[in-house]
Amino acid sequence: LLIYQNPPPTPPRTDQQPNSVNLLEPCRSCSHTLGDHVTHLENVSEEEMNRLLGIVLDVEYLYTCVHKEEDADTKQVYFSLFKLLRKCILQMGKPVVEAQESPPFEKPSIEQGVNNFVQYKFSHLPSKERQTIVELAKMFLNQINYWQLETPSQRRQRAPADDAAGYKVNYTRWLCYCNVPQFCDSLPRYETTQIFGRTLLGSVFTVMRKQLLEQARQEKDMLPPEKRTLILTHFPKFLSMLEEEVYSHSSPIWSENFLVGSTGGQIPIHTGGQKRKPSEPIPHDENKKLRIVGDIPMELINEVMATITDPTSMLGPETSLLSAHSARDEAARLEERRGVIEFHVIGNSLNQKPNKRILMWLVGLQNVFSHQLPRMPKEYITRLVFDPKHKTLSLIKDGRVIGGICFRMFPSQGFTEIVFCAVTSNEQVKGYGTHLMNHLKEYHIKHDILNFLTYADEYAIGYFKKQGFSKDIKVPKAKYLGYIKDYEGATLMGCELNPSIPYTEFSVIIKKQKEIIKKLIERKQAQIRKVYPGLSCFKEGVITSCCDPRKELKDPDQLYSTLKTILQHVKSHQNAWPFMEPVKKTEAPGYYQVIRFPMDLKTMSERLKSRYYTTRKLFMADMQRIFTNCREYNPPESQYYKCANLLEKVFYTKIKEAGLIEK
Repeated sequence: LLIYQNPPPTPPRTDQQPNSVNLLEPCRSCSHTLGDHVTHLENVSEEEMNRLLGIVLDVEYLYTCVHKEEDADTKQVYFSLFKLLRKCILQMGKPVVEAQESPPFEKPSIEQGVNNFVQYKFSHLPSKERQTIVELAKMFLNQINYWQLETPSQRRQRAPADDAAGYKVNYTRWLCYCNVPQFCDSLPRYETTQIFGRTLLGSVFTVMRKQLLEQARQEKDMLPPEKRTLILTHFPKFLSMLEEEVYSHSSPIWSENFLVGSTGGQIPIHTGGQKRKPSEPIPHDENKKLRIVGDIPMELINEVMATITDPTSMLGPETSLLSAHSARDEAARLEERRGVIEFHVIGNSLNQKPNKRILMWLVGLQNVFSHQLPRMPKEYITRLVFDPKHKTLSLIKDGRVIGGICFRMFPSQGFTEIVFCAVTSNEQVKGYGTHLMNHLKEYHIKHDILNFLTYADEYAIGYFKKQGFSKDIKVPKAKYLGYIKDYEGATLMGCELNPSIPYTEFSVIIKKQKEIIKKLIERKQAQIRKVYPGLSCFKEGVITSCCDPRKELKDPDQLYSTLKTILQHVKSHQNAWPFMEPVKKTEAPGYYQVIRFPMDLKTMSERLKSRYYTTRKLFMADMQRIFTNCREYNPPESQYYKCANLLEKVFYTKIKEAGLIEK
């Protein structure tokens, strides 16, 4: 999700070499020597000393916050925490926030309430759809944990009738236990969603929902296509349904014994997903796949797979020679399988003893990059290749380096910068570059980084395009600005990774799928070539009532008049108001991504006026599309969904009265 309210930034802490101090020198504040002030620290361990020094840094930062903060309530909390940490330094104790209560402050917590909501409203959904809801819940909880609460004074101005005293208490708790500990490491930190409950959520939900949706609309062009529908369509519906439960006094999701006797179990929201091991059986509910119209039976797929993998059923056994239509990386993949080439992620280290082989590989990489990238200064290449913060995926052949990709990972920002990418000239056009990039993609998927950024010169743009890079950057500019190196005359390109794709085997999978489709087409063509006997049921002139052509009005003017009367009845009905005009994008974000063929009563009136409806079927199809679209986009409990059902009954009543279909 692109919607974030970042926590306060960590203050810069410079690592300066301490000046040597003579403990016999007199103190500036009194007549004692400096040594008299630190005698109690002589037997203190280094670990304890570092802890106390950490508190000192936090005290200095809070002192700055107290003087810069303008809000009186926030300033008071900062000052209280400042005094608490200063007291801990003097007494060499651990900071404990003095309060009437300690976390958690309300049960069930926000996290548990949202968890209950998912179970309460969506437990009936199939596994895949339910997982989408769980992702939305995770997204929402993450937003709350990093949400910046408005101050009590700001809230009083916005909502003077609300419980100001209760909000101030929760605001103070939030500052002490959630917000300030984000930049003061000596204070214990808690997640907002784990220690607060319905009260705090109710006080921030309306404002938070409005800001989240507004920010999503502003940043919709920056969203990746697969997340656009999730955020612009499903997330607003999720928030609307949750809002009803947050403010409903009878909602069961806030009961502490909500899950007692439930057979559905609890849906884990806060924990990360784990891949199932191959040996583990597939759960029973996952095994029940929904049948979709047009699905190919699994029995047929298995039969076709058997003919593909069985050499005796194919035109001939597979040879070691590559066909003219082989994937770019197929030769490199075969060489890796035979042990001709190897891939290693290596880097320099200042903490461990240098490995001679790795150092030789790093020197080899520096030579490859220098020869293949002549416009880059050698000193610059050397500095980055040997920089401990940079790593390089090296391609090794016969014990020597023939190529590599140098990169720097920014886990906190969610992307990696690719700095250099090259293969030595006499080893090019063998698919090594593609296979290198595929290995790099899989390496980053394992480390949960799903975005690449790089500055490509005019000669490299073509290569990066083939590897899935584009000029459409999915990472928000605020995430990478100031982090990556800017190159004059180069083009910024990005690539978003899909964690479901095994990139090093991707071309093999695609090839196998093409073979399956080809076999299925061949089978279908064989069936089509069969000649069937003609239908005999029409010999006696049998006509079914549902398609009775006698119901079709032959006179165009009579048909026009009848359809016009029906349309006027529908438009004048009290439930027709949602369908009078085309849906506006501003009122229904993502509508036209979900609904491919929109229709409305205004468009139907224009079509009727232009004599578009030459048959009753065209007219009925357009009207039915209005109702179908409405039910597809809106949830069943919405007023739009109910209006569609009621208006549909009215429409078919009028159609029957006009004699256009059987009563």
